[in-house]
Formats: sequence, structure tokens, C-alpha cells
Amino acid sequence: MATIELSPPEGKTSFSGIPESQFIDDVDGYMKGEDNAENKIRGLEEMHQKYKFMENSLSVRRKRLRAQVPDIKSSLLVIEKLRSKKADNQNMETQFLLSDQVFAKADIPPTDRVCLWLGANVMLEYTLDDAQELLSKNLASAEKNLAEIGYDLDYLRDQMTITEVTMARLYNWNVKKRKEKKSIL
Repeated sequence: MATIELSPPEGKTSFSGIPESQFIDDVDGYMKGEDNAENKIRGLEEMHQKYKFMENSLSVRRKRLRAQVPDIKSSLLVIEKLRSKKADNQNMETQFLLSDQVFAKADIPPTDRVCLWLGANVMLEYTLDDAQELLSKNLASAEKNLAEIGYDLDYLRDQMTITEVTMARLYNWNVKKRKEKKSIL
């Protein structure tokens, strides 16, 4: 897979619209007028949970795409093989999967057409050129989506880390305030 240089659309920080986490540099300034950080921490914990959900969702999409890319590549190889056998006017002997661990032999005469599964129990017949064009476009799209998901996952992990650090800093500020209150009493 070629390295694709990525940057999110202008004005956005990620491809999936992941909200940016706020790093609080000055906790005392941020909490000015507040005597308790629990509500702020609760809000950050909620955001952290949303980040975890987004991470899980993106990971599932990446896993599905990673499984799809080799299938597309093998389909493109089969089209090339069919094209070369047609040029030589030879039959192609192959085995195809019937079910788990069950294969059947097939003798395919020279052809210029192929059927592709499109999903949702739909299969269409294409010419070899059209099938190759469709599969090449799908492969490019899948690889681009994989790269974007990788970028978003990295960005998401950064946002999760910022949120965790901010929660820890607010918690520590809260503990410090409680100690100050106890020492005053």
C-alpha cells in the first residue's frame, strides 16, 4: 500500500468530525469561582466515554476494510488471469469454495464477462474491463478510507490522552482544595 499524505478538510481537525479536547493549562484560572471540580470531571468522563465509543467504531470499520482489501486484490488478479487465458484461448482450471473447507473443481472456458458480488445478496455481470475498473476504484477508495481511519484513530488517541490528563489535573486541584478547606477548619 502506497503512503498517502493526508490532511483533514480545511477547518476540520479530523475526517470523522471528532471534537477537539480542551487542554487546561491554568487549572486555577479555569476553576476560578468554583469550589468543586466534580461536575467538570463528570463532563470530561462523559467525553472520554464518547471518545472510547468512537475509537471502537473506527476500529471495527478499519477491521472490515482490512479484510476487504485482500479480497479486492485477489479479484483483480483473477480478472487478469481470465484475461490472459482468453488471449491464449485456453480453459482455466480452478477450485472454488462451496463452504468452509469444501472446494469444487471448475473448468472455465475463455470469457470476457465476470460476475461480481456487490453485497446485500446482489450479483451483477460485468465485462472484464468494467469489472477491473470497478474493483480498482473500490480498492483505491478502501485504501484511502483505511488511511483516513488511521489518521482519525491517532487523533482520537491524542484527544483521549488530553482528556485523561485534564481529568487528573482537575482531580488533583479538587484534592488540593479539600485539603485547604480542612486546614482552614
